[in-house]
Parts: sequence; C-alpha cells; structure tokens
Amino acid sequence: MAGVRGMFLLPGYRDMPGVLAEARRAGVEHVVLLSGSSAASGDRSNAVTDYMVRSEEAVAAAGVPWTVVRPFAFMSNTLRWLPQLEAGDEVREPFPDAPAAVIDPADIAAVAARVLTAPGGQAGAIHTVSGPQSLLPAERLRLLAERLGRPLRLVALGPDEARAELDRTMPAQYAAAMADFYLDGSLDESPVLPTVEALLGRPPRTYAQWLDTHAAEFPAARLASPV
Repeated sequence: MAGVRGMFLLPGYRDMPGVLAEARRAGVEHVVLLSGSSAASGDRSNAVTDYMVRSEEAVAAAGVPWTVVRPFAFMSNTLRWLPQLEAGDEVREPFPDAPAAVIDPADIAAVAARVLTAPGGQAGAIHTVSGPQSLLPAERLRLLAERLGRPLRLVALGPDEARAELDRTMPAQYAAAMADFYLDGSLDESPVLPTVEALLGRPPRTYAQWLDTHAAEFPAARLASPV
C-alpha cells in the first residue's frame, strides 16, 4: 500500500484490525468501508450484522480517517435467478413479501469515489444509500420479463420452504441471518433515501436502467421448436 492515500475496503475480513494497521503504517489517509444497512441495528446475534458491525468497529478504532457506506440490497442480486431462468420460466422466491429499494452497485461505487475524492473526505460520516424505488420481487421479475420477452412467473415460497431453501444454499449462520432479515422482518430496506442524489447531484439509477445495462447476461426468449 505504499503511496496509497485512499482505500475502499470490503467488510468481513478475518483480521480487519490487522488490515487497517497495515493501512495506517503505509500512510493511508482515508478509508471508505462498504458495510450494510443492518449494521444500524447492532444485533450481534445475526451473523451478517455481526461481521458488518465488527468491520465498522475496526475502522473506527484504526486511527485513520474513515467513512462508512451502508447500501441496501444490490440490484445485481437479480443474477441469483440465473440458474432458474436457464432452466425455465419459473423463479422460486423465498422472500416474496419483502420490498426493497434496491441499488445499482455502480451507484455505490460512485458514492465511494465521491467520498474518497471529496475535500476533507467526510471523515466520520455514515451514508446509508438506496435506489430510487421500492420494489417487490414480483415487480422486479415483471420488469425483467418485459426486457427478455419471456413469460416469467414468480413462485412464492412459504416460510418453511424458504428456510429449507436457505439451508440448502448457504452456511447455517447466514441462512439464519437471511431468514431473520426477510422472513422475520428484522430488516426493512423499503424506504427510498435521498443520500445518493445529495452526494452525486443526480438521482440513483432505476432498476429498469440496471436491466437495460445487464439484460444480455440473462437468457432471452426461447424460439418455438419447429413442428
């Protein structure tokens, strides 16, 4: 890190204090930490919140000026549907009733860049950032279906099915964390916040704009088989 003045840091490293000590020794002048909105709760019983909080605590104690960015759910999480979309037109959704003002990762990057290059660096600030509209999974799938020209259908999983699906696809502590957030309702990422526009001087990108940029990553409508 010799010669590095600003550092964008992901959360959750096993030795965050050690990483930050290296940054301080190298003369880093400002650290921008990517965290998550659940860190505001301080609930250390949730595995995701716990590693976000531990990361924030390490940054605050490191002796380097810092800023924290807490984004809502990423629009790019839509890519998790890819295996199902490659198999057919149904998407099994474990959190059908959880609206979120999802945010384009490009906007998170733009916020981080602005903070890193701003005079004074906004040291000690915590910025929670959202997208411009709150959407249910079914609404996001409908917009994706329109762009792909496919008759996509959302299959809403019940709580027991959802928990079983989470247990099948991720480590137990993170499955429990996701269930706590979106089944038990401990995390609300539906509010639309003004932070992105205040920092960048423009509104955050819409989900439709994200789809326009990334539609080619999804399988399009299948041609009918010849008779």
